[in-house]
This record gives sequence, C-alpha cells and structure tokens, in this order.
Amino acid sequence: MKPASDPKGDYSKSEVVVHFSLNFRHLCIVTALIPFCTLVICFITAIIYQNEEVHETHCQVYNIIPSISAITGVSPQRYLWRLSVAIHIGPRYIIAATHRSYLRSFIGKDADLDVQRAICRWLEVAFWCNVLEVSALAGVTYISNMENYFLHEKLFMFFMFCSLWHMLASLKALQNIAISKKNSKMFGQEIFYKKILLIISIISTVFMAAFFAEHRLLCRELAFSRFAFCEYIIATANIMYHCTLISHFPSEHLVIARGLHKTKHENAWKLY
Repeated sequence: MKPASDPKGDYSKSEVVVHFSLNFRHLCIVTALIPFCTLVICFITAIIYQNEEVHETHCQVYNIIPSISAITGVSPQRYLWRLSVAIHIGPRYIIAATHRSYLRSFIGKDADLDVQRAICRWLEVAFWCNVLEVSALAGVTYISNMENYFLHEKLFMFFMFCSLWHMLASLKALQNIAISKKNSKMFGQEIFYKKILLIISIISTVFMAAFFAEHRLLCRELAFSRFAFCEYIIATANIMYHCTLISHFPSEHLVIARGLHKTKHENAWKLY
C-alpha cells in the first residue's frame, strides 16, 4: 500500500500503510541455519586451534570428539555462539506463535468436538514446550559449564525434556488435524519425517545418558566422545525437525503496518 501524497506525512484514514515486510519462509530458513552453521564453524576451529583444551575432561582419558559445550565454551568461539543464539532466539518465539496459529486454521470445523479440543491442547503443549526449549537454549548458552556446571547441566536436561515434548506434541497435533479433516494423507510426508526425527532423538537421548554415566562413573576412554556424538545427532535432528515447518509458509510475510485494524473490521483478514 502506498501512503497518501500529503507533505506532512498524514495517511488516508482508510489506507493500510506497510512499513516493513519480510518473507516469513526466508526468516525460518535463516533462523534454522544460523546455529547450525555456527556449530560447524566452532567445531572446526576448536579442533584445529584448541584441540587439547576442548578434549579435556575431569577423567583425563583419551577422547576424539568434543562436546557442544566444549566447542562453544572456549574463546573466541563462545562469543560467536552467543551472538548467533542472540540472533536466533527472537525469531524462534515469533515462529512458534505463528506455527500454532497456522495449524489452528486447519482444524476441521465439522470434526468431533473432542478431536478439536485434543488438537488445541496438543498445540498449546507444543507451543509452550517450544517457548521453554528456546528459553533453556538461551540459559545453556549464556551460563557455560565452566562458569556454573551444576546450573548448566540442569538447563541442558530441561532443554532436552522440552525439546522431546515439543516434538511429540506437534506430531500429535498434526495427526489429529488429519483426523479432523478425515484425510489420512494430509501432512503425510511431514508426519513421516517428524516421526523419524523424534525416534532418532529419543534413541540418541537414551544412548547419550548411558554414555555420560559411563564417562562420569567409570571414566572409560572414548565414553565422552560417544556422548558427544549422540549430542551432535540430537542437535542436528532438532534443527531438521524445526525445518519441517518451512513448507507451511510458501507466501506468508512478517509485516509491520498501519491501519490493519480497520481492515479486520471489514473481514479482510482473521487472526486464529
């Protein structure tokens, strides 16, 4: 929409003026790529320049794969990681809220009331687990294991808990939406990928916990490397899981505009 040609900058009362517009799909892609690319950079540079430091553990045993906390806890990688997370978390909250609203719009109006309520409950669980997951990520990032190991460890466990619950809840919501639409093929490909990634995450989490216990209690060689390997699998599966929603937004835009409330009263758009 164009502003009225008033030299004082006054706009027509019936006009919508868009101050900013950003392709939402591009925002989702960039938001997902930022932490992934940063992790790759931190991993490569830490292995090359700080190999001994990132492999150091309390057991002082041989390891070949450093943990994510190790490669993002040394300097200068910690500053790059913290910057990337600072850029990453803001859009994640917006994406979480938008995705919940988007899926609400697909609920079958003729579906059984219990099915509709179940969908809404799963969407709420998925949304709040996503919010808590992002918040826990911020906590794990800015409270390093070298500064406060106890709190860092508990935040990491909370992050894992919220991440898995978000995966499960969003998957259940999609499955119930397909039931409400009486279309088993709806979101079929996405549901398949989400199931695979959820299973990978659960299995990797179990193995990661076992390897961590092996490292802490028995101090066996390469136990920490096996733990770290599982950690990277979980991080990759988590990023890929969030990438599955990108196909939902082929033409949506994040907009800052003036006058939208007027068009809402005219039923030009609806907020779910």
